[in-house]
Amino acid sequence: MLSSARLSRIPITISYRVPLPMNPNSYVCTITADQAVQLRALLDEQFWELDTAPYAHWRARKDKTTVVAYESGKVTVQGKKTADCVQFIIEPHILKEMRFGYEDVIAEQENPRMFEPHAGIDESGKGDYFGPMVIAAAYVDDKTARSLLSAGVQDSKAIKSDKKMKALAETVRKTTRGKFAIITIGPPAYNRMYESMQNVNRILAWGHARALENLLQKQPDCPRALSDQFGNKASLRRALLELGKKIEFEQRPKAESDVAVAAASILARDAFVRRLAALGEDIGTPLPKGASKAVIHCAASIISAHGKQALQSVAKMHFRTTDNAAAAAMQS
Repeated sequence: MLSSARLSRIPITISYRVPLPMNPNSYVCTITADQAVQLRALLDEQFWELDTAPYAHWRARKDKTTVVAYESGKVTVQGKKTADCVQFIIEPHILKEMRFGYEDVIAEQENPRMFEPHAGIDESGKGDYFGPMVIAAAYVDDKTARSLLSAGVQDSKAIKSDKKMKALAETVRKTTRGKFAIITIGPPAYNRMYESMQNVNRILAWGHARALENLLQKQPDCPRALSDQFGNKASLRRALLELGKKIEFEQRPKAESDVAVAAASILARDAFVRRLAALGEDIGTPLPKGASKAVIHCAASIISAHGKQALQSVAKMHFRTTDNAAAAAMQS
């Protein structure tokens, strides 16, 4: 068993402590196969109950907490003792770093401007055949940024559960106190815009500019806006409206690491998921996300039942998926 003396000798370089996340009962990290063997031995010493799980090297359980080491290298920890397991076993003995519960400190070291007043902008639905394109903007200051980080706000692409997305979106709406804006471009409008512009990035630029303008109506003293890098910067700057042209506008790759952009991504994805479900109800069949074979099959079924024109109301027609679905419908 790991003794308290051994644990007390672990060096910690963080200068001060901040509160744990509001929901510290879930954790994910990536380790090597050798580290998985080492972690299993450490948990065995602590009298964790070890067994197997699908696609996993092993699973361990103790005190209503479960640790699973997957063959992919991912390790998940869930349960009421997650914080203890991560802070006293996984981080000091396996990862050799202390991050859990120090999100504010680490984020401030890596990106100090994240805690300055600014807006983040992100979109959802660009790569989804069915459903709208949604662009959201969110404003944060120092207090808001720290609250969102503590609540577990992160890039929406890392969140696989629609239920969790909905809960985080509600957290963002409450924490920002309404200082956000959402632009939803439904499939009919999107198809008209694409027919006119012939370029997805120009549609994105238009949506980013409108979302920012609407946010600045609520927070006119916002000094800066940040978004992910896409297309030609000049196209976006030309699309900016009166208020947007007066502030500093920055684009950079992987901007979702900024909590304002992450908050916007969650708002956008939640709005996309809800509108996708509503469109499915309207046409009488659930509409899958993405552009997979399941999407082609669904689109082919819609063509067979209602004709190709019916896709105009639920899908982005310029995707190659449209032709693939039409061919599949002909063969059925």
